[in-house]
Amino acid sequence: MMDKAKKIRELRESTGMNRREFCEYFQIPYRTVSEWERDGRHAPDYVLRLLEYYICMEELSKRSEHAQNCPLRVIKQEKKEMKKP
Repeated sequence: MMDKAKKIRELRESTGMNRREFCEYFQIPYRTVSEWERDGRHAPDYVLRLLEYYICMEELSKRSEHAQNCPLRVIKQEKKEMKKP
């Protein structure tokens, strides 16, 4: 499993936002995100899941690879294909 600091940084970078923009957008204190990324504190698992979900669903990701591999996108695509006659 990926460590939380790396996951937070990866999620933020996938949006193309710098730390300040990310904090303002998601209304998370700058110091909190800084501590998460420096591994001084750990983001709760539910926060990581919610951020990943929101970024994925809102297509904030600037990297098409990330957007294409989003687990939620894959599930939605599979459901669409199942509905086709």
